[in-house]
Parts: sequence; C-alpha cells; structure tokens
Amino acid sequence: MDLGTLSGLVTLALMIIFIGIVIWAYSSKRKKDFDEAARLPLDAEQNNTSESEREGKGHE
Repeated sequence: MDLGTLSGLVTLALMIIFIGIVIWAYSSKRKKDFDEAARLPLDAEQNNTSESEREGKGHE
C-alpha cells in the first residue's frame, strides 16, 4: 500500500464520519433536544431577571 492509497482511505473515512455527524445533527429525533438547548440562554436570562425583580433590585 503506497502513500497515495493510504491518503485516499483516510480521506474517505473522514468524509464518512462527517456525513454521519451531519445526518445525526439534522435527524428529526434530535430536533427536540436541540430546540431545548437553543432556548437555554434565553431561559437563564429570564430566570435571572425574575430573581432580581423578586429581590427588589430591578433593572438599573
């Protein structure tokens, strides 16, 4: 096996791994999990605002 063949096989393996990750990321089974993860920063900001309002600090 020469260097060109090895390089081609490594490229093929990396391409298959990449395609697998793309399929995993865009699969409909993962949509709910990713939507929840996307809302985390917004939910955390809302929770921080609610806590400061309860303490009477408000926004300054």
